[in-house]
Amino acid sequence: MRALNRDRALEELYRRAVAVREEVPTAMPPYRTLPQPLVASGFERGTKLTVDLFFDFLRTGTSPSEEDTREAVEIALGRVRDGEPLDEVLDRYRIGAEFIWSRIRAAADADQRELLADAALPLLHFVTLLTGRIATACVRRVHDPRWELLERRRAIADALLTGRDPIAWADEPAIAVPDAFVIAVFRLSSARAADTGDLRHRIEAIPGVFLRLDSGGWTALLPLHPGDDGTATTAALTARLAPTHADQRSAEQPGTLTAAAVRPASNQTAPQADSPPRGTRPAPFWVGVAVAATRAEVPALFAEARMLAELGRCLERPQTLCRRSDLMFEYTVAAGGSARAGLAAVLLPLDPQPLLAETLEVFVDSGFNQLATARLLNIHRNTVTYRLARVHELTGLDPHRPTDAMTLSAARIARRLESASFTP
Repeated sequence: MRALNRDRALEELYRRAVAVREEVPTAMPPYRTLPQPLVASGFERGTKLTVDLFFDFLRTGTSPSEEDTREAVEIALGRVRDGEPLDEVLDRYRIGAEFIWSRIRAAADADQRELLADAALPLLHFVTLLTGRIATACVRRVHDPRWELLERRRAIADALLTGRDPIAWADEPAIAVPDAFVIAVFRLSSARAADTGDLRHRIEAIPGVFLRLDSGGWTALLPLHPGDDGTATTAALTARLAPTHADQRSAEQPGTLTAAAVRPASNQTAPQADSPPRGTRPAPFWVGVAVAATRAEVPALFAEARMLAELGRCLERPQTLCRRSDLMFEYTVAAGGSARAGLAAVLLPLDPQPLLAETLEVFVDSGFNQLATARLLNIHRNTVTYRLARVHELTGLDPHRPTDAMTLSAARIARRLESASFTP
């Protein structure tokens, strides 16, 4: 292939690789132990760096220096530091290279296919070089006392959450393991939030905290001091959940969530808490909170806090903090287990009638007030009466009868949990 044709083919392959790399995050399986919203920006940045470095290597024939790959290596190390196994992190480069390579090869012409064939060996060299540098850096860091401390604290968190003896994992007197904790389970919105990384670091900086990441967010075990029933520790946690000055400026822009919108509503009734008020936006994350007075209580209350955080996520509550006292009705529905699917099916007859479903939603959200429903939907009160009568006909449940109304409210919650893949 002549030099001019090769340069043109290379530039065209690079343009296609740039387009294809946008698909890599969705094509790649998620990390097993890390929340996707937390790592998404780093993953996208790492993919861009890797593609650019490889094509620079193809153009020049010069292997990237350690300085060239420094940022990509640091991104990968961050995933290992968070608890993802090194082999899982390294395998991403093989999977990503295969995905991009196969996609651009499928659309290549004869000259480009010839170039791709010639580039196979350089690609192998590049991937081996980059993954080798990541592995070497990881081996060096593993002996860093700070990494060792993080590993031990993560192991202690695992032991506490699963009911095992944490002292066996403390490994040194410097790591004190208290007897009581506030358990805070964080669940992140599926939409990537810019402040989730900063939020995690703010929580991680709490003195004495034990933190463990998982695929939905993370769990923090906050030491409970003598004389504190959890109120003071929960208040301190809430203060750390507040956005930074930069986040606050962003939140105050039109259409975004303000700090006031995430304060718990003390006068909210159970049936109205299953969906955000009309015109409000859900929080970017939710925190299920429970208080364990002894280590033995931690596993059971961890399950409770996890369920509360999942309720916040699935129901898209505008309030960040999720406590059982605020979600008694929703918690009861969520704890129904296999009965949830049957309860959710109560509303199936309304699927072909979206206006009836919307009217029922607003009727429940407005505290079963027909006048308020009519005002919010901008329709006549008689229209509301007619639609609710049709709901009665189709479901067999009368929204005006208290027991039937509660069943319909529970069915709404169950359906939202089922559709949002509720995983307590």
